[in-house]
Amino acid sequence: MSWLPKSPKARRRLTLIAAIAPVLALAVGLTLWGLRDSISFFYTPSQAAAAHPAPGRSVQLGGMVRMGSVAKHPDGRVEFVVADRTATDKVVFQGDLPDLFREGQGVVAVGSFRDDGTFEAKQVLAKHDEKYMPRELTKALKAQGEWRGDGSTPDYAKAQPTT
Repeated sequence: MSWLPKSPKARRRLTLIAAIAPVLALAVGLTLWGLRDSISFFYTPSQAAAAHPAPGRSVQLGGMVRMGSVAKHPDGRVEFVVADRTATDKVVFQGDLPDLFREGQGVVAVGSFRDDGTFEAKQVLAKHDEKYMPRELTKALKAQGEWRGDGSTPDYAKAQPTT
């Protein structure tokens, strides 16, 4: 007994499907392979410490800007610390910060970690009003039990950095 259907019409359909399926699978595979560098993962400082993203890999780092940590240099470079409940990351950014960037506020920095563990941001995003926060940051803060929907500043964002 043959595994092929007896009807010529059904055989034609099965042959057509057998020819199209590998081509379609190859197209999907090549598309995913081509987009692999375009994917940008979101991390809070504690998640980044656990995941150890590869240096140079594009990621988004979100958290609260620690009070007293912003240092602006004459060459346009800005350094600040992004913190969550358990970890902190030093961020270096070259350029103009958003007008709404402040210490003690939520921020998302897009960039990559350097070999020394410092986060080099290419773009810094700040919340635009008291109630807005990026969805990924809100979700991560809720998961840590640190969500403050009323706009109040968490204790760790107020603390002075320790060296």
